[in-house]
Amino acid sequence: MHAVKLVDALKRMLKGRGITYAGVATGLGMSEASVKRMFSRRDFTLQRLEEICRVASIEFSELAQEVIGSESAITHLTVEQEEEIVSDPKLMLIAFCAVGHWTLQQIIDTYDISRTECVRYLARLDRRKIIELQPGDRIRPLISRTFSWLPDGPIQRFFRARVESDYLSSRFDRPGEMFLFVSGMLSRGSTAELIARMRRVAGEFADLHGVDRSLPLSERHGTSLLLAIRPWEPRVFHAIRRKDVKPVPVGRFLHPLAGTPASRAPKSRR
Repeated sequence: MHAVKLVDALKRMLKGRGITYAGVATGLGMSEASVKRMFSRRDFTLQRLEEICRVASIEFSELAQEVIGSESAITHLTVEQEEEIVSDPKLMLIAFCAVGHWTLQQIIDTYDISRTECVRYLARLDRRKIIELQPGDRIRPLISRTFSWLPDGPIQRFFRARVESDYLSSRFDRPGEMFLFVSGMLSRGSTAELIARMRRVAGEFADLHGVDRSLPLSERHGTSLLLAIRPWEPRVFHAIRRKDVKPVPVGRFLHPLAGTPASRAPKSRR
């Protein structure tokens, strides 16, 4: 298991530095297919691991720290932590910036917050074990790549009440924007598969965030990705359906006979 975590950490660090399997293959004098196979099987000797680190200019101590950090990183805050964050707009702003890998200088250059005030807020986050405030006022987030806010917790409730309508008010027709709303009939197995794919997309988002951290702040902009899926029937439809019939997902209204054998198709009423 430790070997698996070591290889997974190496993959994250390679992606974070923009180094592809092809680049590793060139550095090692191997074929790209062999490198891909090596990573997929996690079949590494210690010497091969050191060679890859050399190609990517990664210190072995950095790799070990990445593993330790991923093991100790938190995946959720407590209710009390979230309540404290939403109680103070400046604390919430600095918390989002801090876990988003902003530097202290970037925060005070962008927002009307003094260095002293910013350090004070960062110290609060440090005491809450959300970040680690290191010497030189460097910020080290302590959250994992799979971090998420508490379901129906203080942060989610705050965003539903004050941010959701603002976020969805866009026409989503400008560069860098996209809005899709699709409905259909899925089995439990298909739904589970789709959820797994959505988790992978969220992981890729985190990876790209890591890759772009090396770019100047002027070349990056705050980007949010909203992924959601659930069995659902619009209230307007629910209000007029027959009470002796189970809820019908909206997909059935869009494709009422989809997948229905002719022998079972509903008869027309006279």
